Amino acid sequence: MSDHLSPVPLDPASVHGAEELERTPRGLRPHRLPAWVRGQFPDPQLMMMERQPSGVRLVLRTTARAVALVTHPTRLAYRGADRPRGSVDLVVDGEPLGSERLDGGDVIWADLQTGATELEAGPACTTRFDGLPAGEKLVEIWLPHNESVELVELRADAPVAPAEPTGPLWVHHGSSISHGSNAASPTRIWPAVAARLGGVRLRNLGFGGSALVDPFMARTLRDAPADLISLKLGINVVNLDGMRLRTFVPAVHGFLDTIRDGHPTTPLVLASPIYSDIHEDTPGPGAVDPATLGTDHVRFVATGRPEEVRQGKLTLRVIRDALAQVVAGRDDPNLHYLDGTTLYGQADAAEHPLPDGLHPDTDTHRIIGERFAAWAFTGSGPFAAAHQG
Repeated sequence: MSDHLSPVPLDPASVHGAEELERTPRGLRPHRLPAWVRGQFPDPQLMMMERQPSGVRLVLRTTARAVALVTHPTRLAYRGADRPRGSVDLVVDGEPLGSERLDGGDVIWADLQTGATELEAGPACTTRFDGLPAGEKLVEIWLPHNESVELVELRADAPVAPAEPTGPLWVHHGSSISHGSNAASPTRIWPAVAARLGGVRLRNLGFGGSALVDPFMARTLRDAPADLISLKLGINVVNLDGMRLRTFVPAVHGFLDTIRDGHPTTPLVLASPIYSDIHEDTPGPGAVDPATLGTDHVRFVATGRPEEVRQGKLTLRVIRDALAQVVAGRDDPNLHYLDGTTLYGQADAAEHPLPDGLHPDTDTHRIIGERFAAWAFTGSGPFAAAHQG
C-alpha cells in the first residue's frame, strides 16, 4: 500500500452532528450551537464546550484503503491535574475499527485555584488510518469529544464523497456526562454507544457544566431537526447551586413548552441524574477537593449542607422527585420520564465507582449507553418505533 495520500475536497456536507461550520484561517471549525446563541451568551465555559465536537463526525462513501485527517486541536489542561488527550475514531460500515490519540495543537493552561489561563501554541496533528476494507464502504471519522479542532485537510488514496444522512435523528441534551467526560474516545461516550445500538443518527448537545435549563438551549432544541429528543437535566443545576426548587420546576416546564412549540408530538425523554454520592443529599455548589490537586485522582466535593434542602436548595434526590412530578403533571403522551439511577445507581457505584466523584469512566459509559438503548429502543420503549422502522 502506498504511503502517499492525495488531498481530497473537505466538503462541509460530509460533516454530520454539527450545527454549523466556521471558516477560519486554518480550515473549518465545527460548532454545536448556532451563532445567535454564541452571540447572545458568550459565556467562556459554554463557548469552550460547544466548540468541542462531541458526536460530530465526517461521514464518507469511498473505496479508499487509507485515509488521513489533518486537524489543529485546542485543548484545556489544568495545572496539577492530568487529563488524557482526545482521540479520533474510525468506524467503517457501522463497526469501530480504530482510534488514534491526538498530539500537538494549542493548549489553554488553567489554574484551578486562581482561574488564570495561559495559551501555549502548538503544531497541527495528522491522524492516519490504514488497512481499511476493500471495496466501497461507509467511513465515519469521529472527531474528539473533549478537544476543539479545526479541520485543515482530508487525504485519501481514492476519491471520497459525502454520504447522505439516513435513519432517524436523535438529538440529546445533557451535562458533561452526556458530553463524554472521562470516556477514552468519541465513539465510547454513552450517547454514541446508545445511538449505535439503537440504529439512529446522533446529534449530541451535551455540554460540560452547561445543562442549566437555559431558554436559549430550549430554543435550539425547538428549531433543530429531530425524530427523537432526550434531555438529561439536574446535575449542573446542583453543581452550580443555580436554582431553588421554586424556580427549577417552572423553568423545566418552560423548557419543555418551548421544545414542544417546534416538536409537538416528537418522542421526548426527560431523564434525571445518575447516582453521585456527593450530591445525593448534599446541595452544591460543587468544588474541586483541594487536597487532590497535584495528584492523579482529582475529585469533586459538595460544599452545601443537607439541612439547606429545607430552604429550597436542590440535591439529586430532590431533582429526581421534581422531574418525575413534572412529567406526571403534563398532558403529553409522548413525554417519558427516565430515572437516572436505572442507568447508574447506588449498587453500580460500589462496583464501578465514579473516579472523580461525578463522571463515569469508559466502561461505565458503555454500561450507561447499553442500558439507555435497552430502555429506549427496545420493547415498548419510547424510541422503539424509530429503531424498528
